[in-house]
Amino acid sequence: MIEYLRGDLTELTPTTATIECHGVGYLTHISLYTYTAIQNRPQVKLYVHESIREDAYQLYGFVDKRERELFLQLISVSGIGGNTARTILSALNPNELCEVIASGNDKLLKMVKGIGGKTAQRIIVELKDKIGAVGGEAPAVGLAALMAEAEVHNEVLDSAVAALTMLGYTPAASQKVVKAIIKEQPSVTVEAAIKEALRRL
Repeated sequence: MIEYLRGDLTELTPTTATIECHGVGYLTHISLYTYTAIQNRPQVKLYVHESIREDAYQLYGFVDKRERELFLQLISVSGIGGNTARTILSALNPNELCEVIASGNDKLLKMVKGIGGKTAQRIIVELKDKIGAVGGEAPAVGLAALMAEAEVHNEVLDSAVAALTMLGYTPAASQKVVKAIIKEQPSVTVEAAIKEALRRL
């Protein structure tokens, strides 16, 4: 079983990170939270969860053990798979997710794609007593520095739409929402645009 990967970060998108370890590149599926934390780093260490099914073998990567533990708690809930758990951790960082579950705020959970009212309630009921065991504070993550507007807007739009499409949203709907966000917040970063889009879609 793989505990973590440490190596060169050779490719990074808002949803995946490829880490080269001793000549082998490992593709890991990541949340927006992890993407924000590791961007601009030449070398990274990601904690890993292996998802092994008859039709697929996937690696999920996490910047810290706390995020991985929350992921494992989420997929233990009936109806929550790996991609849905990753989407939840993209819409809500670990601190926010713990607060949402502890306070029973199902409205915020229902804003995540694929989470209906019953599923949101199930997450809260099943994890409310367990969430305290995760503990710890999430590391502070800063937003990327602002860049020149014209090129950045195109980069933000393309990257955000690509990430949202990979998370299951339609390109047309994603593009419409991201364009609106960029218009409202001209200096918005890719991760901020994706996070806001996840709240609106």
